[in-house]
Amino acid sequence: MNEQNLIETYQDGKVVFDGKIIRLEHWTVKLPNGNLALREVACHPGASAVVALDDEGNIILVQQYRAPIGRLTLEIPAGKFDHLGEDPLLCAQRELSEETGLTADSWRKLTVLETTPGFCNERIHIFLATGLKQGQTHPDEDEFVATTRIPLKEAVAKVMDGTFRDGKTALGIMMAAASLED
Repeated sequence: MNEQNLIETYQDGKVVFDGKIIRLEHWTVKLPNGNLALREVACHPGASAVVALDDEGNIILVQQYRAPIGRLTLEIPAGKFDHLGEDPLLCAQRELSEETGLTADSWRKLTVLETTPGFCNERIHIFLATGLKQGQTHPDEDEFVATTRIPLKEAVAKVMDGTFRDGKTALGIMMAAASLED
């Protein structure tokens, strides 16, 4: 099938809700067959996440309560851009420092994750950070996190057995492990 036969064309849109983290918009799109359809889109500024690997082969995870799913999670450090167009690396460095107190000598981009493209435009830039140095944490005022370190191999096993279900965490861990094997 010709890819052009699959493209939807944005016609117009309106903001339905403008929140602190997301903006919900209704878009009218023209379908490949010429008909119009409504798309509900959650607009997100973007984010960065960090697989921070220490010299002993451990990754640093943050534990926090996630109200939307009603449970504690273990995730790689991450956070949203402070402003549209923020440099993803600067965001990653800031978030690692805020949540863990760590800085890193070496940074490598692993990928960009499009979290839920069926209804959301959020993109998370995932980095591998090594050469870690400990400093002081300084989380956001409404952010309560605890850090833990686990061996990268154990983290991979937790992705594979379904313990780690957060998409950015699972993808970051697997890509970091694969990139270190090369």
